[in-house]
Amino acid sequence: MSLYYKPHRNPGWNYGGDKWRLSRSKIEFFMECPHCFYIDNKLGTARPRGPSFTLNVAVDTLLKKEFDAHRAAKTTHPLMKAYGLDAVPYQHPKMDTWRENFEGIDYRDPATRMTICGAVDDIWVNPEGKLIVVDYKATSKEGSIETLADSSWEEQYRRQMGIYQWLLRKCGFDVSDTGYFVYANAGIDKAAFDGQLDFEITLIPCEGETAWVDQAIADIKTCLDNPLPPPPSSDCDYCKYRDAVSASLTKVGGHAHSTPAIKAPTYKPPTPPQKKIAKNDDDGNMAQLF
Repeated sequence: MSLYYKPHRNPGWNYGGDKWRLSRSKIEFFMECPHCFYIDNKLGTARPRGPSFTLNVAVDTLLKKEFDAHRAAKTTHPLMKAYGLDAVPYQHPKMDTWRENFEGIDYRDPATRMTICGAVDDIWVNPEGKLIVVDYKATSKEGSIETLADSSWEEQYRRQMGIYQWLLRKCGFDVSDTGYFVYANAGIDKAAFDGQLDFEITLIPCEGETAWVDQAIADIKTCLDNPLPPPPSSDCDYCKYRDAVSASLTKVGGHAHSTPAIKAPTYKPPTPPQKKIAKNDDDGNMAQLF
């Protein structure tokens, strides 16, 4: 049994279940591949996910702590000053909820009766009272990251920023059109690792795109209410893999369950011999522990 891939979730987390919500990441999932999105959210067969980027999570956690210190003190962070941005971290009773996965900022869309949600990394506010959406990113690449064009994820990041801005506006907040990415780029030009990564921190402005959001939500509703899934996507690696597997099995006259499952072999390293460890006993003499 796989320790990591759980293909079938509790039905309550599928579309129509009491726990299902349309998160920002689900919207991006739909934009990437409606076919995989339908199988995952409507049929409940999850698409395999990659490993967790734990180093990125560590950077996010530390940046939140850093900006939270300025939030409590109502002071401007040095990064804001360096880029001439007149703002401070925003204080709000729901800030922790807005940043929590599976909670976040949420809005009940009356047209589709779906709850849209998204967890932000941070929110700042300028002297005019406009909220500024902020997201933390961590990577390691040569050169400085000064614009979103320096990233291969520019289109996805603009949509991410747009969803957060859309959610806050739907909740009645005055939101700046310009959000920011705090980008931590780990350098690799040192002579040695020495147990330390050096990051260059840059502040990247982003004009969030929101005009597409309402139509995307309507399209998602139509997709999920359809009894049949959309066709496989030509540019989706997962769809291509499923088609390739199906074709390969057809050639040999088999199908997905034509042969019994084979359990992967396990390997346990031999138990090393126990070492005798010398230790002083209560009387100061050398004793041995086995």
